[in-house]
Order: sequence, then structure tokens, then C-alpha cells
Amino acid sequence: MSTIAATADVSDQAVLGEGTRIWHLAQVREDAHLGENCIVGRGAYVGTGVQIGRNTKIQNYALVYEPARLGDGVFIGPAVVLTNDTYPRSVSPDGSLKSAHDWTPVGVTVEDGASIGARAVCIAPLTIGRWATIAAGAVVTKDVPAFALMAGVPARRVGWVGKAGHPLENKDGRWVCPETGAAYVEDGNSLKEAEDEA
Repeated sequence: MSTIAATADVSDQAVLGEGTRIWHLAQVREDAHLGENCIVGRGAYVGTGVQIGRNTKIQNYALVYEPARLGDGVFIGPAVVLTNDTYPRSVSPDGSLKSAHDWTPVGVTVEDGASIGARAVCIAPLTIGRWATIAAGAVVTKDVPAFALMAGVPARRVGWVGKAGHPLENKDGRWVCPETGAAYVEDGNSLKEAEDEA
């Protein structure tokens, strides 16, 4: 059973997985699909048709605009924005007010286990790879490889992180998590789990 705060605005057409909790003043729009055990924090927005996997947390005042797709175990920090308009304008060149049919939304995809820190902005269209971490306040303008640690404006890779979220240490050509001991190896411009650890 899902839990919805009395002050939340959840469409009857939204699909909420078992154990999902929607907190005060959050809005979940039509045809949004949230998996099991998700949390949508106070004042957060989940757009029409957004797809969200299991065990995902969307913190207070985050804005997840359609057609975003979030995998399992994703963390969206407070006041994060996932955009959806490449060329935003309120009006057409003739000055007339644009409607929802006057543009084509593009989305942000966040793969399994990835985390986006507070007040980061992700400029669609782009994909954030699995288990990547976006630092608070970053502005992401390009695709992010799996396990990348991204920071800055615009965001750039400043290191690698493991599944535990800790920055990895380079030891004899392998990247090792100081928390779990799990090993990873570079694979071109991305990282993957070492075969003996997979």
C-alpha cells in the first residue's frame, strides 16, 4: 500500500508501487509510474508520464520534468532540476503564447544507482550512467559515464565512485573502493566492475 500526504496532489492516473510514499505538497502527474518503495519529498514535482524505478528517492522541491526516466535506486537531491526543453520560449516568434503542443519535450535518463546532489541541474537530452554521482550545484550538459564523479559548471569528471558512493582510489591500475574493497577497471571513457568482483 502507498502512503500519500493529505496535501499532496497525486493524479488518479498515476501508478504508485507498493510502499511508495508521497509527502506534503508534492505533485505527481498523470500517467507517471513509480516503482515500489519510492519516496517523493515535500514540494517535489513528477511530470506527466515520468517513469521511475524501485527504491528511488526524490528529495524536497526537486523537479522531474517529463519525459524523464529514472532507474532503480536513484537518488535525486533537494531542489534538483531535470529539464525537458532544448530551446525554451514562452512565446512563438510572432509573440503568441506557446502551448504544450508547440514544442517537443526531451528528457533526462538516470540509470540505476546514480545520485544527483542538491540543486544540480541536468540539461536534457542526456543520460547519467549507472552509479554515477553528480555533485551538489553542478550543471550537467553532456552524457555522464557509469561510475563517474561529476562536479562544476559545466560539470566535468573529477574522479570515479563505486556503488557505495565513495571516491575510488587508484591502486596498481585498478580503482578500489575504500569502503567496500570492490575493484573497478577503466573501460575507454567509462568504468566497469572488475571481473573478479562482478
